[in-house]
Amino acid sequence: MTTAVKICGITRVEDALTAARAGAHAVGLVFHPDSPRCVDVGRAREIVGRLPPFVTAVGLFVDPHPDEVRRVLREVGLNLLQFHGDEEPGLCTRFGLPYIKACRMAPGTDLLQYAALHHRAKGLLLDAFVAGTSGGTGRSFDWGLIPRDLSLPIVLAGGLNPVNVGEAIRAVRPWAVDVSSGVERERGVKDAAKIAAFMRGVRDADV
Repeated sequence: MTTAVKICGITRVEDALTAARAGAHAVGLVFHPDSPRCVDVGRAREIVGRLPPFVTAVGLFVDPHPDEVRRVLREVGLNLLQFHGDEEPGLCTRFGLPYIKACRMAPGTDLLQYAALHHRAKGLLLDAFVAGTSGGTGRSFDWGLIPRDLSLPIVLAGGLNPVNVGEAIRAVRPWAVDVSSGVERERGVKDAAKIAAFMRGVRDADV
């Protein structure tokens, strides 16, 4: 199986195109105002408008008001929603687009129960838990905590970078991997060489 790759926290057209040319399957746009990688709808619309075919535009929200999601969807041609807070399934399913649900791996997290709760999601994105943050910390978590019999595809996130992504894929065999800070030159600005190295790590692990 070829592991899909999402490059998240895209804030510039050139970074989106770099990711696409390197072989990324999706780019993530953050609409959480507290994030240093947040983009406004004008910039997001510009980025999505320049994406080549077959690259998925993912919009990331954290405990949003439904009207805010609707406003973004009116302005930006997203393909997939990502909910990264404490959203209930009823919120996640009300917008007419498929979604993935993030789960921050706090102590005691029951992933089987979480997957059952969000059974209509296209997948679970597993991220490190860091108190007071909603993601993008560059921290990893114990991959051994992931049960082998999850009912949903896994998108593995949390502290991935060009050095460890191969090990992560071999250990977890996720459907996809998600990276943000691990391929950055500075917050919100991606590094083309790091993206290329990350993609090589993914391909080497898939062999």
